[in-house]
Amino acid sequence: MRTHQVLAFLLLLVIASVASENASTSRGCGLDLLPQYVSLCDLDAIWGIVVEAVAGAGALITLLLMLILLVRLPFIKDKEKKRPVCLHFLFLLGTLGLFGLTFAFIIRMDETICSIRRFLWGVLFALCFSCLLSQTWRIRRLVRQGTSPAGWQLVGLALCLMLVQVIIATEWLVLTVLRDTKPACAYEPMDFVMALIYDMVLLVITLGQAFFTLCGKFHRWKLNGIFVLITAFLSVLIWAAWMTMYLFGNAVIQHADSWSDPTLAIALAASGWVFVIFHAIPEIHCTLLPPLQENPPNYFDTSQPRMRETAFEEDVPLPRTYMENKAFSMDEHNAALRAGFSNGSLGKRSSGSLGKKPSGSLGNRPSAPFRSNVYQPTEMAVVLNGGTIPTAPPSHTGRHLW
Repeated sequence: MRTHQVLAFLLLLVIASVASENASTSRGCGLDLLPQYVSLCDLDAIWGIVVEAVAGAGALITLLLMLILLVRLPFIKDKEKKRPVCLHFLFLLGTLGLFGLTFAFIIRMDETICSIRRFLWGVLFALCFSCLLSQTWRIRRLVRQGTSPAGWQLVGLALCLMLVQVIIATEWLVLTVLRDTKPACAYEPMDFVMALIYDMVLLVITLGQAFFTLCGKFHRWKLNGIFVLITAFLSVLIWAAWMTMYLFGNAVIQHADSWSDPTLAIALAASGWVFVIFHAIPEIHCTLLPPLQENPPNYFDTSQPRMRETAFEEDVPLPRTYMENKAFSMDEHNAALRAGFSNGSLGKRSSGSLGKKPSGSLGNRPSAPFRSNVYQPTEMAVVLNGGTIPTAPPSHTGRHLW
């Protein structure tokens, strides 16, 4: 009896201990989860789960695009589409980094996480904006001249532009953390925004240059410029929204501490999806399309003379009547040559080749050696001339035969 009482007492102690642990653990998370990762699974703070799902889906789509581009790379034949492939990979890598950085703003802050936040935010956005600026330069050259810069020039420009932000972020961390010995998480929102001024400059320049991609004579590349313009414009709206909320909005609604991380995480996920939907997918789709036919024939263009594609005499059968008339004309021509000419006047024709004499006062009508050059009066002209055959007009080309 006492044994059963002891077992029941121990069972009650275990249930009580589990209940106390569940009370201290967030709903939806396991018992062995570290406290700094609670926001990834806490059902009470649903924003972390939603942003985590959105960022994870974006990362998977970005990896899929990189895989598709890598597999289809040997089948890209157009050199103008093959040159920016490395730039596309670099842009997708930066976008993947943005989706990954989103998780750093969902978990709780510590010294390492804060250093990663401060360094990678500006560097990853500088990489994406530099790739967009290089892409704008490429499309502008294609629209105006029909040729783009070399691939190494595009990638080199993007990396050089990104290197400036790397220097700025490194200097900021060294001056505040190492020299002043301040904690990495001890920074003001205004300092965080001020360290991103170079990113804003890149974004504004990209937006301005994107307008010039719509001016040029090669219209097939203007659609790419439109997508770059849309991407830059939406990025400007996202940056204006998150900076306004991060600097002023959270303080106004008295949630400056609790809503700062959600604001930055949502900005990262939204920017990443804008890059994927409005730039990465259209560019990769355009790159994988088969090349267009160079100068296709326009059969409706009447401004240029049409050239005969086949030999008329060899491929097109002539009518039988034409052949018979041609043979008759040659026989008549040979008969006239045998009759001959004397002193500029036509001699008498032989009865075998000239036929019978026509009735009436018309007399003998000669058979001319060339019908196109000999004047042949009509019956009405003979009647009007008093019954005699009129002479050829002075302007007739065959007058010397009469």
